[in-house]
Amino acid sequence: MCGIVGAIAQRNVVPILLEGLKRLEYRGYDSAGLAVIDDGLIHRQRQIGKVAGLEQLIQESPMQGMIGIAHTRWATHGKPSTANAHPHICRHKVAVVHNGIIENHEQLRGKQQSDGYEFTSETDTEVIVHEIHHNLTREKGLLDAVKKTAKTLQGAFALGVISPEQPDTLIACRKGSPLVIGVGIGEYFIASDVAALLPVTQRFIFLEEGDIAEIRLDRLVIFNDRDEIVERPVKESQLTADAVSRGKYRHFMLKEIFEQPWAVSEALEGRLINGRLQESVFGHKAPAIFDDIKFVQILACGTSYHAGMIARYWLEKLARVPCQVEVASEYRYRKPVLPENTLVVTISQSGETADTLAALQEAKKLGAAYSLAICNVPESSLVRESDLVLMTRAGMEIGVASTKAFTTQLVALMLLVIAIGRRFQMDETLERKIVAQLLALPGKIENVLQLNDSIMKLSEQFSEKNHALFLGRGTQFPVALEGALKLKEISYIHAEAYPAGELKHGPLALIDSEMPVITVAPNNSLLEKLKSNIQEVSARGGQLIVFMDESLAADPEDNLQIIRVPHVENELAPVIFTVPLQLLAYHVAVLKGTDVDQPRNLAKAVTVE
Repeated sequence: MCGIVGAIAQRNVVPILLEGLKRLEYRGYDSAGLAVIDDGLIHRQRQIGKVAGLEQLIQESPMQGMIGIAHTRWATHGKPSTANAHPHICRHKVAVVHNGIIENHEQLRGKQQSDGYEFTSETDTEVIVHEIHHNLTREKGLLDAVKKTAKTLQGAFALGVISPEQPDTLIACRKGSPLVIGVGIGEYFIASDVAALLPVTQRFIFLEEGDIAEIRLDRLVIFNDRDEIVERPVKESQLTADAVSRGKYRHFMLKEIFEQPWAVSEALEGRLINGRLQESVFGHKAPAIFDDIKFVQILACGTSYHAGMIARYWLEKLARVPCQVEVASEYRYRKPVLPENTLVVTISQSGETADTLAALQEAKKLGAAYSLAICNVPESSLVRESDLVLMTRAGMEIGVASTKAFTTQLVALMLLVIAIGRRFQMDETLERKIVAQLLALPGKIENVLQLNDSIMKLSEQFSEKNHALFLGRGTQFPVALEGALKLKEISYIHAEAYPAGELKHGPLALIDSEMPVITVAPNNSLLEKLKSNIQEVSARGGQLIVFMDESLAADPEDNLQIIRVPHVENELAPVIFTVPLQLLAYHVAVLKGTDVDQPRNLAKAVTVE
């Protein structure tokens, strides 16, 4: 969601800020704004809609400055409007951009109104800029004003702050919401995501929880949550500016679907040697931790939750380890009970998902023995708060609807299944069999991608549809859930998924000639039962679309279409059968004319509860 960019340099920073905002568009937003200091004054422009609209405003009324902050907003408090867009300014003395949510904003608002402050927005952010202004009149300078303000704020926030009172100073503050500092040559930048700054630097400092940084052209000082001056390492990013370009593809989502063979290869690189898993990839403490665990608790949201559901089948069937999977946003409100020697596994593409972080913290309070993060962002909060880590190595994922992040999460989870299974009922023969299947996955996915033209043609049947039903059994039920999620996310077609065996318990009432029913049918032990479910739909006139393992014998019928998927062994069938459902959702969305990469109301990284 919301994106922050800031800069202090010996050149005009407006083009840098605008380019940074463009590179954060994938996160999701409804308005954009920018503020700079020039000639002792704050100059600001804000606009509802795309960054291009803000850029047009600035072209019509040029502005410049050597220090500035910018923001893309995703509405939480207050509807999308110019007044609610960031940056927010107080009495021409302080400008602030903010990611996160201030939970005590109502109390602060009441106090500030009684002190004579006027509010021009519905946002929680405006209390921050008033509070900083209030403290600036009483403290030594901007840094102390922000420090004092941070102590009064409850909730999650990342802040960028400037003031004409100190036009040579940019303040950055991070609590519960990510923020990085980009290090240039005689200049500094801040952003909520390294992607925003790749055109100007590849050297980054990742602020830690509670850090406040005072940034000037000639120095950078970071204070921790105990107000001590600390050194944070400068890290070199391997990403390049080209990593966030679409290349030959019409949309980032399509590019990322076709990157999956490479992404899966990266997820496996160096982790499998001579047909066996190298446990050290989880961290040096991994062997001792895996020796001690007796139960696995998986916590995740959205697509990552579906990956966790598949992993539960694998852990219990292949490793014979008890496992529970829960939606992270529900976990800490349920009064859960954790068995002894539990490994808590959190899954998140960004590593900043607020609900997942909160669920991990709750699990620790409940006495979780160990934690493992499966994540795509090395310096994320989730990674830093976990005992063990396995990076998915999917590369930057721009499209809001997750694709390659999901398949690489599944690969990472299977590696975890092997590591834990060794301690229970997975012998070397089974491990080597699964490793061979993992190594074959990139080629198998390449073969599935050859179905693209067929699926594009199939998508035409959905152009006038408003509803769809997805069915699967066993590990394919979460795949059906993921397929339905993709379709609804980017095409806005109402889609639901059910275990196929649940048809007769209610969903059959939905079946008619206008209802497309998408079924995934690998060649496994549940196939015969799935066939009977297909017949239940067929008998009621439903439009059946079956993604079927090519090794199975079946013929199309009047209301039955078959898309033959390259054969794959049962263990990793969920990875393969996910890909055609991604392609289906993509092509339907293109036909519907929706904003594929930035679907309405959604954000890439959900960093608020």
